[in-house]
Amino acid sequence: MNIAQWKTRLESQAGAELLTRLYGAEAVAAQTERYETLLDQFAADFGDQEVSMFTSPGRSEIGGNHTDHNNGRVLAASINLDCVGVAAKTEEPVLEFVSVTYDQRIRIDLNDIEYNAAEGGTLALVKGMLKGFREMGHEIGGFKAYITSNVISAAGISSSASFEMLICSMLNAFYNGGAMDVTSYAHIGRYAENHYWLKASGLLDQMACAVGGLITIDFKDPQHPVVEPVAFDFAKQNYDLMIVNTGKGHADLSAEYSSVPAEMKAVAQFFGKEVLREVDPKDLADNLAAVRAKTGDRAVMRALHFFYENERVLDEVEALKSNDFQKFLTLITESGNSSWKWLQNCYYGAEEQGITVALAYTELFLKEKGVGACRVHGGGFAGVIMAMIPSELGAEYTAYMEGLLGKGNVYRMSIRPVGAVCLDSML
Repeated sequence: MNIAQWKTRLESQAGAELLTRLYGAEAVAAQTERYETLLDQFAADFGDQEVSMFTSPGRSEIGGNHTDHNNGRVLAASINLDCVGVAAKTEEPVLEFVSVTYDQRIRIDLNDIEYNAAEGGTLALVKGMLKGFREMGHEIGGFKAYITSNVISAAGISSSASFEMLICSMLNAFYNGGAMDVTSYAHIGRYAENHYWLKASGLLDQMACAVGGLITIDFKDPQHPVVEPVAFDFAKQNYDLMIVNTGKGHADLSAEYSSVPAEMKAVAQFFGKEVLREVDPKDLADNLAAVRAKTGDRAVMRALHFFYENERVLDEVEALKSNDFQKFLTLITESGNSSWKWLQNCYYGAEEQGITVALAYTELFLKEKGVGACRVHGGGFAGVIMAMIPSELGAEYTAYMEGLLGKGNVYRMSIRPVGAVCLDSML
């Protein structure tokens, strides 16, 4: 479809139904304007032509904090914040796109995608993805695109993975016949982060963004993770999933993030294993003194977090399946306490404790009300926290936290049922 045809579709009943599914009925008008503005920006730069549209959500990690990189289990969901792209396939072996959100223009010659230590940021990430496509036997080619994102950057809801999965969906649609599965997307995103950003990330972020909906993922075999949808509607519990931005991004904390899997794997290596999923917790207790001497106490604490957080995911899924929401909230609180005390990813220095400040004040709010739960969200150290708040208290909690941390730092999320997709076949 060309630009005018896309606008007609977006303004149709079918367009309204699709946008409702993605963002909620209250957001249809704003999202229609957002999509049409992006179409106009593309046309003004690259000309009116046949284009495709794509969307890829951010994600909320609900259970399984820092378990994926040691082949553990997670409970995650795609959310109603996303990257949206307008793109057109080209014959020239050049990938060119404009990020409206970050005022960037990136141009990449497909014959120049090897790792370059002098490069970083978006340029390095996209080159890493292109290299990942080739390394894993998929086709790449040129396209032009305009991209916008409202996924909060450097805040733990996977703005990078959302973008990665958007690019994957474009290359899949244009050059791989739409035949790639989302697990391949995830491996490509992780390849780029591991080898071009030098960040020891797992597959959680990419899988949650790519698959969509509320899902549990078992990474015991990371090449073939087992994904199971979880049929549960938070809204029917009259609870809101709230994300609070603590005001400090985590873009410069790669060393802190990488230390978590590195220390966990150091404990596993003590027992001749690669990852903690292969280690029996009893073996750690039986050899505690030797492990502490070899790996250090923080590594032991992080291993303990993994063992019990990994099992906690099963309990969380079972609580949701049996509709025991109060048990679920108790487990979320346990998860948060484990991350804070055992995993130790809620702050990275005595002076920078935005996460713990936000958690402390949220705990005071929840204690007074006698409801809800909260925990660090995502990688931690800085960024955001998650809170489960009764819907009738959502406005009060928002005002309370924004009074402490500033306006615009509290977000009410909804779980969207659709992951990273080309919208051509949906509209």
